[in-house]
Amino acid sequence: MAGGFNPKGKTHFMAHPTRRLIVQWTKRITPLIQHLGFLAEDKQPIPFKAGQFITLNIEGPTKILHRSYSIANAPGDDTLELACAYVEGGVATTLLFGLQPGDAVSASGPFGLFTLKEERPMRYVLIATGTGVAPYRSMLKDIQDRFENAHPELNVALVLGVRNPTELLFGEEFAQFEKQQSRFKFYACYSQVLLENPGSFERLGRVQVVFDELALNPENDIVYLCGNPNMIDENFALLTEMGFDKKAVRREKYAFSH
Repeated sequence: MAGGFNPKGKTHFMAHPTRRLIVQWTKRITPLIQHLGFLAEDKQPIPFKAGQFITLNIEGPTKILHRSYSIANAPGDDTLELACAYVEGGVATTLLFGLQPGDAVSASGPFGLFTLKEERPMRYVLIATGTGVAPYRSMLKDIQDRFENAHPELNVALVLGVRNPTELLFGEEFAQFEKQQSRFKFYACYSQVLLENPGSFERLGRVQVVFDELALNPENDIVYLCGNPNMIDENFALLTEMGFDKKAVRREKYAFSH
């Protein structure tokens, strides 16, 4: 998919009601990531849970293309926000990156179980690469509510891996949230290059470079993994070797197709 979620095993999208979404705005938030805001054509809000995804049904040259993307904003907003990664030569990419305000797309959903559960771990560790961070942005409102009301002893660490600082999407928002919430920590991991004067949240290396710093604890932590399938497989194996129960490591794989 064009930088979106790979809904493995889900082939029932068209069995669900579809609705038309109207593009309200578009914004290039990194050189290769498009941020889009939609409203339902019928003006009705789209109910969803933080962490779920929606499927766009895009008219391709010869058939309808189904491309799924995690919803990037908190529930309760009228606007539905998506972050789409560019894929060179991708048919869906060309169509999505060419959308303008007023254009309409067909959508199904929401779908997915990659959500925060009704539970009380000592800490959530939310790990992502690229646009895989979108569901965690959607969860910020829920996390704040748990800090302040439902789960005041909770801690949360968000780890985002990208190649370099120019690809860091929503980084300013996460850094600001960290300033506002003392029990939220944000780490940006750059696999290729680090700034000469890095911020306190910036590290050089892939996401696992912060594992020792986080002092991951299988007894107290629940880990979410979202993004590149290779990253997820590698870290799932690493975490289970560290003693994490498989149920305490929750995964959502993204894929890149034309």
